[in-house]
Amino acid sequence: MFTPEFWVAASFIILLLVFGYIGVHKTLAKALDDRQARIKTELDEARRLKEEAAALLAEYKRRHQDAESEAAQIIATARAEAERATAEAKTKMEDFVARRRQVAEAKIAQAEAQAVADVRASAAEAATAAAERILTQTVKGKVAADLLSQGIEDVKKHLN
Repeated sequence: MFTPEFWVAASFIILLLVFGYIGVHKTLAKALDDRQARIKTELDEARRLKEEAAALLAEYKRRHQDAESEAAQIIATARAEAERATAEAKTKMEDFVARRRQVAEAKIAQAEAQAVADVRASAAEAATAAAERILTQTVKGKVAADLLSQGIEDVKKHLN
């Protein structure tokens, strides 16, 4: 009846009763509960850190998007400003060329008018001299002098 298996079973039961009396099962349950609480706290902390990281990632993505849109806006503004400056420079250049052309045309017209006046003056002087020579050779006396001065006056009035 008292076989070795019996003694092993009896000693196991006695060991369990001693552990029960000492309260090892409470200590083991408390240790397991503490470990469960610690693991739960670590999981909650990891979840919180993951949420913070996701929020930071979303914030950085939003900032990146904002920076890209701002850069695109700056580029568009710079292009528009460059086009406006180019158009303004072109307009100023065209105005400058038009004014220079007008000044040149005015100088040419003035030179033409001066040349015409010089030619008329020269023609008047030549005509006056020719008329004077002809009249002095053909007409003599007081009549000649009166005709000559009257003719010179008429020619000067008509040519100028």
